[in-house]
Amino acid sequence: MHIRLLQGAAIAPHIDDLARLRLSVFREFPYLYDGTLDYEARYLATYAESSDSLFVLALEGEQVVGVSTGLPMADETEAFQRPFRERGWDPERIFYFGESVLLPEFRGTGLGVRFFAEREAYARRLGRFDFCAFCAVERPADHPRRPPGYQPLNAFWGRRGYRHHPELRTEFHWRDLDEASESAKPMSFWIKELAP
Repeated sequence: MHIRLLQGAAIAPHIDDLARLRLSVFREFPYLYDGTLDYEARYLATYAESSDSLFVLALEGEQVVGVSTGLPMADETEAFQRPFRERGWDPERIFYFGESVLLPEFRGTGLGVRFFAEREAYARRLGRFDFCAFCAVERPADHPRRPPGYQPLNAFWGRRGYRHHPELRTEFHWRDLDEASESAKPMSFWIKELAP
């Protein structure tokens, strides 16, 4: 297992692999995402177009088994920026974490911690960010597709120093595995102040 850090357009050769990985992992609860390779490639292109984006790849041999992404919040879409602007936060001072996805057989090996550490260190090196932030989907505790014994990642995020800001909310539309069409999904943000 090794980690490779790539920025901006350098990710282009891996976009198809990353799209397939996202589709596989995001089918799981709580996302239950039923997406397409075309949409995923367009989504990842947003990151590839940002010269200050970061891709943290976890590779087993040459196979991508996990990825974690980040980019300046100012390079994200309006849907991500709006909740911050409305609450008086400056998107120019925030580095946004897109996702961390990892195949199940590689979980519990410390890669999740490494993904956060690499993105935070990168944001510090860029030298213009005061905060790191990400958002997570909110699903009700009694959701019918919630697996028995499911544990949300809130405690893991808290141990990394992130605090939930439920007042910072947005919504995104996608089709769940059991839906005929897309529906709005509530999302809220977690934030950590970057120490110098």
